[in-house]
Amino acid sequence: MSVRSAPDVVVLDIGEIVIDETRVWTVWAELLGVSPATLMAVLGAAVSQGGDHTDAFPHVAPNVDWAALEGEHESRYGGFRAEDVYADVVPALSALRGAGRRVVLAGNQPARRTAQLHALGLPVDDLVTSDELGVEKPDPAFFAAVLARLGIDDPARVLYVGDRVDNDVLPAAAAGMATCWVTRGPWGQLQELPEDTEPDMVLEGLGELPELLDAWHAGVLDADVEAAAAADAKDDA
Repeated sequence: MSVRSAPDVVVLDIGEIVIDETRVWTVWAELLGVSPATLMAVLGAAVSQGGDHTDAFPHVAPNVDWAALEGEHESRYGGFRAEDVYADVVPALSALRGAGRRVVLAGNQPARRTAQLHALGLPVDDLVTSDELGVEKPDPAFFAAVLARLGIDDPARVLYVGDRVDNDVLPAAAAGMATCWVTRGPWGQLQELPEDTEPDMVLEGLGELPELLDAWHAGVLDADVEAAAAADAKDDA
């Protein structure tokens, strides 16, 4: 168990924590003229080497100007839909709020996603995108801006939940926040923690989060329980 006091505010990343991005990559595969399996295989290789889609796309479609297709991608994708929300999201967020926790969504997203997220009717107290804040993760200014929006002076009050080690776990911890690494999605499945990094929680999804946070607040989340949860998450990844 973390030796720090249990946080009372939970801030969650959006992509692959709340939103399953499968449709995002499927539409990109269609536009690039390759199968979704091919794109995901190359994306996985890029992630494993510390890259992202900007490294993968030129490999699968070297003669295509993918950046020029972003407008067409958005048209076909159509924005966030209820079907894109992971099944464990609404129950977990509802349980967190039911326990008196403040729940906020904050991630790297264009401003147009704000209205789409609101339209989903998720049980959150607030949500904000990087476009609204004027800065993206992993810039420390992103996490400072989130704290300012929440009116929180002590970052230890916040548990930041994300799927990426580089964009979420490391910079949130550096900002003084507690961290929860959720090992789903391409980055969550393929990235590895530095040897000297230990998130406060490592989970495979959001289902256990409310119960574990309750236990942390009650002071009964011992090292064996947390270690077992972390081991289960990695075994299932």
